[in-house]
Amino acid sequence: MSTLDGALKYASGHEAAFLAEYQEFLRIPSISTLPENKADVQRAAEWVAGQLKRLKMDHVELFPTGGHPILYGECLKAPGQPTVLVYGHYDVQPVDPVGEWESDPFGAEVRGDYIYARGASDMKGQIFAQLKAMESLLQAGAYPVNVKYLLEGEEEIGSVHLPEFIDAHRDLLRCDVVLNCDAGIHAPDQPAITYSLRGLAYFELEVRTAKRDLHSGLFGGSVRNPIHVLCELITGMHDTRGRVTLPGFYDKVRPLDDEERALLQQVPYTDTQWLELTGADMLYGEAGYSSIERIGARPTLDVNGIWGGFTGEGAKTVLPAKATAKLSTRLVADQDLHAVEGQLREYIQTHLPEGVQWELHVHSTGPGATMDRKSAFMQAAARALEEVFGVAPIYKREGGSVPVVAMLQQKLGVDSIMLGFALPDDGIHGPNEKQYLPNFYRGINTYIRFLSLLQVLEG
Repeated sequence: MSTLDGALKYASGHEAAFLAEYQEFLRIPSISTLPENKADVQRAAEWVAGQLKRLKMDHVELFPTGGHPILYGECLKAPGQPTVLVYGHYDVQPVDPVGEWESDPFGAEVRGDYIYARGASDMKGQIFAQLKAMESLLQAGAYPVNVKYLLEGEEEIGSVHLPEFIDAHRDLLRCDVVLNCDAGIHAPDQPAITYSLRGLAYFELEVRTAKRDLHSGLFGGSVRNPIHVLCELITGMHDTRGRVTLPGFYDKVRPLDDEERALLQQVPYTDTQWLELTGADMLYGEAGYSSIERIGARPTLDVNGIWGGFTGEGAKTVLPAKATAKLSTRLVADQDLHAVEGQLREYIQTHLPEGVQWELHVHSTGPGATMDRKSAFMQAAARALEEVFGVAPIYKREGGSVPVVAMLQQKLGVDSIMLGFALPDDGIHGPNEKQYLPNFYRGINTYIRFLSLLQVLEG
């Protein structure tokens, strides 16, 4: 029996044991953002470290940071084979509002084909499936490739200490490809591979027209209202075709060619389904592009919040002194985060009327990334998914941001394969988060096949 067949057989025969361990992992409340859970985050790190030691890693180490530890492990016993760096995180989001959970958020209760717990999908289920794939390969013989692990406990709070860790450990993390398990598929029986992610630049803009709030009866009509000014400024940030008007905003945007547009058309979403998914009354966006293209391949600028003046109950005739808005840009690969800040500042400076004071604060930034969908590693992932699910995966551009993908691309010079099994309706970050268990087991088999195929492709 081959190592592949043996690993698949072992995984099939140990599903009950895997589920019990999965529940044990989920019952650790490793909420990274809450100080009162710091010890639980540490316990989760140590629990995963124990798993790596059981997998006979040559080197397992918890690296302390200014926050939660980063876990590293390696097994480099496959000479001549590629080295895969597995990325994941063991921390989870808070559980609020806890009253909306139908079971204990850390009870790991199984109901039907689902397991319910914070982290079940995002992303303890994904990284644990990969660990069980490694266990299955080990029990069947040996690992087909060299493997390293980079597992953090701060992803849910922005990976605060990860960049400096990568910079300080470039040689330790050297690899041929990254396997990022923090990913999902399109539907329970429709696998997908995400090959592009948008970046993010988030701003807060304050405009001020007076030193203090004024009486609108006494002073209205004699001085500018900052809310009016801000609304006019924001309105001008898009033209009638839905394009962002910041100077130079599209200069570095990578265009879609006919081949890629045809590929994205295969994503099984109609406009009707998109409306149902969003709950919106009608679709809107940059002219000349489909909804799927707009959210994955085109940059955007959105207002995330706006306030000023009196917003309480009843009436107060106030002329506010200032107004504030939060703005975010979702950026595609090749757009420069710092350049976009400069473009926004230039737009504000040009369009604000004389006598208006303003301040722009940058809250957060994260680059986008596009991977080579035709690489041997990507094709191995596609083949593994098709062998397990029985249908070929679709290729997707995601509108959201996973900064670590671009971070590793820029700092280590390698692409990431986004291979995970979360579903769009898993409820991540919300009440009653869940993982579809049939795909948890399919995930184990996919990871087994993927790593085995890398040996075939590269050997």
